[in-house]
Amino acid sequence: MATKGKSTNDAEQANPNISDPSTKIEAIKNLIFGENIQEYNSEFDNIKNDILAKKKALENLIEEVRSELIQNIDNLSTDLNIRITELETNIENKLDDLDEKKVDRRQLGQLLVSLGEKIGKE
Repeated sequence: MATKGKSTNDAEQANPNISDPSTKIEAIKNLIFGENIQEYNSEFDNIKNDILAKKKALENLIEEVRSELIQNIDNLSTDLNIRITELETNIENKLDDLDEKKVDRRQLGQLLVSLGEKIGKE
């Protein structure tokens, strides 16, 4: 039994990487997958590239939507400012019309005095 333990130690000393966990994992992968590992790696790379391409497409779509939303917000803001200006103009015009229709008390008083004077002269 001692020779068995010694031979394992001799193998580890001859190949120090055998105790490395990553080397053990690679050895297990080669035993399980064998020649198919290259095919699996290729498929994984294809899937990874497909995911990256779709991610890029989604990022582009998000950027397009963001640009469109910003443009729509700008258009709405411009339209709102135009409508507010139109409302202000309409309110000012209505107020001017009311001022013209409303008779000033002083002016009315002067007209009544003038009318009274004219009536008194006749």
